[in-house]
Amino acid sequence: MSGDLPPYFNISPDRAMTQLGHPTGTPGLAEISENYRRGRQDLMGRGMEEGGNRQLRPFSTWEITKYLIPIAPQHFRRVLRQNPALPQGRSESESGAKWFTLDEVLRLRAFFGAEGSKSKEYLPYRPKDLPAKIVAVANFKGGVGKTSTCAHLAMSAALDGYRVLMIDLDSQGSLTSIFGAQVEDEWQTVFPLLARHYAETLRTDNQRRTDRGETPVALDDSLADALKIKAPDLIKRTHWPNIDLIGAQLNLYWAEFQIPVWRMASRGWKLWDALTETLAADGVLDQYDLVFLDTPPALGYLTINGLAAADIVLVPFGASFLEFDSTGRFFDMLHSTFSSIEESENIAARALGREELHFEWDAIRAVMTRYDASQQAEMAALIQSYLGQTLSPHRQDFTALIGQAGEQVHGIYEADYRDFNRETYARGRETFDRTYAAFKSLLLGIWRRDELEAGKP
Repeated sequence: MSGDLPPYFNISPDRAMTQLGHPTGTPGLAEISENYRRGRQDLMGRGMEEGGNRQLRPFSTWEITKYLIPIAPQHFRRVLRQNPALPQGRSESESGAKWFTLDEVLRLRAFFGAEGSKSKEYLPYRPKDLPAKIVAVANFKGGVGKTSTCAHLAMSAALDGYRVLMIDLDSQGSLTSIFGAQVEDEWQTVFPLLARHYAETLRTDNQRRTDRGETPVALDDSLADALKIKAPDLIKRTHWPNIDLIGAQLNLYWAEFQIPVWRMASRGWKLWDALTETLAADGVLDQYDLVFLDTPPALGYLTINGLAAADIVLVPFGASFLEFDSTGRFFDMLHSTFSSIEESENIAARALGREELHFEWDAIRAVMTRYDASQQAEMAALIQSYLGQTLSPHRQDFTALIGQAGEQVHGIYEADYRDFNRETYARGRETFDRTYAAFKSLLLGIWRRDELEAGKP
């Protein structure tokens, strides 16, 4: 009978005590942290070249003609033979498949865009003379696939030919780790951009104080240093030729404590504009097509900056009651936070006859992640009935390919299909392809609306 008892019965206190080990103090925390650091370095090192740099795998003719350039394989090979100046690819054997770097794929896409059929979508749609769209991926609940969704949308867009900048606002730095970046301190994150925006406000305030005969407030050394830093100084290249990154690391979290101090010192500082205005002033929004922001799993000052900067907000969550409930509360907090900012700012605006502040986003969509149709179909249908258009039409499945990509510290699109069979690979990536398709449809509709509003045909 004892063998049928649950495992939490008949636990010996004396035996449990022998398995305890010593109590843990702060030196023990350092030891645990070091073990994680060594493990993280080891895992991140997988797939890197001997020099310690991560390398993006090549793409085969099959992948290129199926997923990247809409052209028949036979015609693709014929065009390469007729144009020897184009990248010809490399093969592992004399008669083997040809493989191309993504840089070469982008060159080939540009060639077909210029020389190929005008009825085919060789180049991604992008209106001229309009700035990049900023996309924030946010939820204050962890474990909902926020960083994974952000990273894979960035990779999808890059494979589609867009120029992408990713900004990691989460001090945990998971997005940074996915792309193998090393960030030494907070001065290589967005922190100096926020500090610069505050310092510029303080400098303007000081000019007014001087004009009134008052003593200006001194800028400390860190603010003076921040005034010299531009966004391009912080942007790192990644192993993807058309994805760049402003990374994050643990010290970025101190911004959550510093920002309210700055706000108290200068009530006129519009902290919610800090990221948007510095990126625009530094020309970043003209250099890229898309900027993806991975926000912390909390509605703090960094998240507020990211959401205020965003044109599009994506909120990933799972198809369970608890995640639906938590995400609903996240939207409650969004409404409370941004309406409170509007109300506070507009009292003064109305008194002074200035234009009032109103936050507006091109689109906000909830994205269902880690979906299991065999167990969650009914709950997903109920959620759809409540959210309507706010819920993105594609439910992002969890597949074995997703799990394996996570274990190997890279994205699904970085997985080599030769590690699977083609059918398994195609099924595994399809869920993210469909997630991107839903996002791209949203993006193109917004861009087209912007074009028409700008009077473009």
